[in-house]
Amino acid sequence: MVDEVKREDEEVTENLDEEAQIVEEVTEEIEEENEKYELLQESFLRLQADFTNYKRRTEQEKQDYLNLGATKIINDLLPIVDNFERALENKEEGKFYEGVEMIYAQIEGLLERNGVEEIKALNEKFDPNFHHAVLVEEAKDVESDTVIDVLQKGYKLGEKVLRPAMVKVSQ
Repeated sequence: MVDEVKREDEEVTENLDEEAQIVEEVTEEIEEENEKYELLQESFLRLQADFTNYKRRTEQEKQDYLNLGATKIINDLLPIVDNFERALENKEEGKFYEGVEMIYAQIEGLLERNGVEEIKALNEKFDPNFHHAVLVEEAKDVESDTVIDVLQKGYKLGEKVLRPAMVKVSQ
């Protein structure tokens, strides 16, 4: 019986040693996984900070480009404003009209230099992408859905419509 108890004690001791070894291995694995987690967490936080900085920087650059564009156009408009003032100061009828024509030509040039072009509408087939029909009228000798009058010019910048042409369309 004493031998049996000794054997049981030895088995229990062996089992405890095995369990202690297993616990130690699992503890080491947990510590390794915790280190990996901390590295991933640190990388994530760094990446998040980098993204936030990138987003802020690109927003600032976008705003700077918008301001630069607005400044360029305003600087191009200032001489036109000066010419308007000169035309208004000149009371001679012929010179006033001549001054306004010159100003109109300057404005057209400014729009053209900045890529703005007029949408062709008169006698064109009605296109809802470029035309806004405000009136429909029967017209002889004109094909249906044709623009017969332009009430307000439309403009586009490249392929983007800034303002559709306001038109009268044949029925």
